[in-house]
Amino acid sequence: MLSCGDCKNGYGLYYCSDCNWFKFVPFRCKSRFCNTCGTAYQSDRADSIAAKLINCPHRHIVFTIPQELRLLFRKDRTLLDILFKASSQVITDWLYEQNKKESFTPGIVSCIHTFGSDLKWNPHIHMLVTEGAAGNTSPWRHIRFFPYTMLRKRWQTTLLWHLEQKFGKGYFRKLKTQMYHNNKEGFYVHAPPSKFNAPRLVANYITRYIGRPAMAQSRISAYDGENVSFWYHHHETNERKDETVPASEFIRRLIAHIHEKYFNTLRYYGLYAKKHKFADYFVFLLTRHAVQTRRLFRRWVFRTELAFGHDPSKCHCGCYMDFLGVFRPGDLAFMPP
Repeated sequence: MLSCGDCKNGYGLYYCSDCNWFKFVPFRCKSRFCNTCGTAYQSDRADSIAAKLINCPHRHIVFTIPQELRLLFRKDRTLLDILFKASSQVITDWLYEQNKKESFTPGIVSCIHTFGSDLKWNPHIHMLVTEGAAGNTSPWRHIRFFPYTMLRKRWQTTLLWHLEQKFGKGYFRKLKTQMYHNNKEGFYVHAPPSKFNAPRLVANYITRYIGRPAMAQSRISAYDGENVSFWYHHHETNERKDETVPASEFIRRLIAHIHEKYFNTLRYYGLYAKKHKFADYFVFLLTRHAVQTRRLFRRWVFRTELAFGHDPSKCHCGCYMDFLGVFRPGDLAFMPP
């Protein structure tokens, strides 16, 4: 990440035959932890989600866990898979009980955030759920009401059951009893009616931090060589908070949110996981032509032109440059000045 955009790690070379101008385009690190590459990654994931979405209202639900459980997920990061499994089960089981004969299936997109606004370890699930579901005999049934009390208590019961299966009843019984005693209303779940006019806007919102690091560079206000000052928005008080920590502590907080290799931070369930028998009846948010067009705009040339207003394949004299090839560290022809 620190050497992202450095020509020493390789580059693409362009040449203008009219004015003999060379242009070096350095390789990027492609890391989600990088502010530059993460932005492109987030945009691609938002497009991927939008291509799957059914054109219907969606509900944005946030599943959180109490502070007493967070240390478990920090010590054993494989437990993060349980958050995905339990949260999706809460919705699917509830819909199944509404009409067991129909066994309604919703469309679910889930992503995980492991950080709070202050960079502390706070794993939670952001979920995008269709306000409707397909049944065994009914192509579609609208669902407008999501009961908060049900969600909170079912989320608590389901998550604790999965953790008990993981650790065993003897080891987990004391902590499980404590969780029920301290959280009589269940674990906190936030599921307000959607304020967005289109599912695409919701998809952009929940994927906002998937491809980006836990903190944007704009939130770092000062660095004196030893201490880092940054600010964050405190959600409970709705105020800006400023904090100064040693650089080592700042790095420690950041790297805690780098996921293991091959860990999927975005997962699909229900109608979005596999094709339903009534899929031909669904109207999707994007047409196939729109999806193909969006894929074309992922190319480097189009991204740069959309972001900065100029075509990077053109020379400063206005002519299109020729692509000479890709040069890697072991076979660099020459380095740019």
